[in-house]
Amino acid sequence: MSLLRNPVAQFLAAGFVTLVLVILVTSRLSRDAADDEAIKDAQALTRVLAQSVAEPAIPPGLVSGDAAAIDQLDRRVLDKLLVEDVLRIKIWDEDGTVLYSDQTELVASSYPLGDDELEILDDGGIDAEISDADRPENRFESDLGGVLEVYTRIESPEGQPLLFEAYYSAAEIEAQRAQVLDRFRPITVGALLALVLITTPLMLLLTRRVARSGQEREVLLQSAIQASDAERVRIARDLHDGVVQDLAGSSYALSTISSRAGVDAPMADELEEVSRSLRASMRALRSLLVEIYPPDLHTEGLAAALTDLVAPVVSTGTQVDLDVTGEDEASETAVALVWRVAQEAVRNVARHARAERMSVTVRREADHLILEVVDDGTGFDPAAAQSAGHLGLRGLNSLVRDAGGTLVVTSTPGSGATVRLEVPAS
Repeated sequence: MSLLRNPVAQFLAAGFVTLVLVILVTSRLSRDAADDEAIKDAQALTRVLAQSVAEPAIPPGLVSGDAAAIDQLDRRVLDKLLVEDVLRIKIWDEDGTVLYSDQTELVASSYPLGDDELEILDDGGIDAEISDADRPENRFESDLGGVLEVYTRIESPEGQPLLFEAYYSAAEIEAQRAQVLDRFRPITVGALLALVLITTPLMLLLTRRVARSGQEREVLLQSAIQASDAERVRIARDLHDGVVQDLAGSSYALSTISSRAGVDAPMADELEEVSRSLRASMRALRSLLVEIYPPDLHTEGLAAALTDLVAPVVSTGTQVDLDVTGEDEASETAVALVWRVAQEAVRNVARHARAERMSVTVRREADHLILEVVDDGTGFDPAAAQSAGHLGLRGLNSLVRDAGGTLVVTSTPGSGATVRLEVPAS
């Protein structure tokens, strides 16, 4: 998996796929270009044979089927027409009669001409197509394999338009195409391979620079986090050792004074009320310390941390039942995850639920650590809360999944809420 995430490997894979696609596309385009080039060569040769060799040599009487004219044309030009790749020659009149052919069995036979051939007879020009071996006039070419027929117009001495047709071996066309491809393929493939060879070292260099920059940023970020944590620890320690202890001492002192003899009842009640207020402020401040810097759960214990966590809820008059067991042998990851989920769930109760009662339960079931936070508050629609942008528990859900656990939030408006976390204890 790490190899698949490597940018160089991704670049090389993308380059290979691109190379294959380009080779396939260019091969197809080159094949089409080679076919066009080979057909153009055949058309050029056919035009020369028709206009410079056959037409000047046609004797009078050929169009009427005169045997002497046919024999005269055969002796004059046959060896000059069957040159290079030319396999067969035919001369047609506009009625579809074969006036001349190197295959004498075809002479004087009549076959219907196609629309393309009639168009050439009417308008001139030149055209080419693969011969249909199933047509009866092509029966003598069926043993030649694929055949390309090229036809153009010529005129007899009597001024009658005739169709000159030359047949070429498709295998020769394929050979010419292969020659063209052999010239272009090394250029295409070589250029792409050269591009990959040139860009790969650059990609390696850039990747290393990006990785090094990322490592440097990570070191700076880690240093910033450590500095922030150290500062938070210092603030939390100063508050705990200073203000919290002072509030605790003042609360105890006021309670002691209020209980002394000689202090009248109204004054004693006021002092006790101030003492309770100071204790509430102390609990709120300890909860704030937990927010500023989470406790060392394995040193202070999950139960003590959760006690501090629910203190603000208790101070608002909500009855809180806290029961923590089974966390002693759980892993740090499991305990920390229980703490994070409990922290978010208790925050939601304190901010939104307006609950009269809340219970926080942590227990061990087999090899899992279970957390349940239940309240009897106003409740909510979990789906609507997520769509409205309340992402606290949804954000924790990914952490729970990564740890192999499950997090289920159950609630309906008006019926309270239950947050249940189940995470492997080891």
